[in-house]
Amino acid sequence: MRQAVSRTVGIRRASVLPGLVLAIGLLAAPVASQIRPEPAPDPDGEARAIARTVTAAEVAAWARENRDAEAMMVAARMLSDVRMRPSNGDAPFLTSEALLVEAEALAGGDTELQARISRLRSPNKGVRASPFGQGPIVVVRRLRARETYGFAIEARRNEVLRVAAIGDGDTRIDLILRDRSGAVVCAGGAGDHYPVCTVARPQSGTLRIEVVNRGEVWSRVQIMTN
Repeated sequence: MRQAVSRTVGIRRASVLPGLVLAIGLLAAPVASQIRPEPAPDPDGEARAIARTVTAAEVAAWARENRDAEAMMVAARMLSDVRMRPSNGDAPFLTSEALLVEAEALAGGDTELQARISRLRSPNKGVRASPFGQGPIVVVRRLRARETYGFAIEARRNEVLRVAAIGDGDTRIDLILRDRSGAVVCAGGAGDHYPVCTVARPQSGTLRIEVVNRGEVWSRVQIMTN
């Protein structure tokens, strides 16, 4: 009699276990489904992101010069869906949030503009969706007057390579790309604060990036590459 009861209990336990495992799996599934994988590398998209960022920098510079809060808001909106991957050094200083802070200062006591800036800021807490893949790699450096900062990258064959050096507006910045023999592949600058180099179909291998502060004072430089 005791043996019959123990068998019955064992059967009931065996029948409950699969249902319990299934229930746990169903409870866990929604949590797992909310984990979004990182976007795949997209060199062309990242190159477009660099071009977008340089344009935003130029619009922001015009907004500062003309004390135009609305123009600064446009520059911030241009960066609202650009991801950036900081490599090392200081944090990027040209971001959507940083430009919105500048827009607030330019707006002053204009309550309507301040309200519009607040509405822009709300969805910009992190990039939720981006057409530019993972976004360009960003390195920020503080360069002394006349200082040159250089580092090496590995170029991928037949993929667009784009590099930009965005200064903080105080000095002229030059940008030079050299191959492994030291020959100049691309040079940008000529008095520009935001030089860009684009190599359409590079050979694979090591390239050296050189960023030069041509001014008489130190400058922050935000270097971006895909």
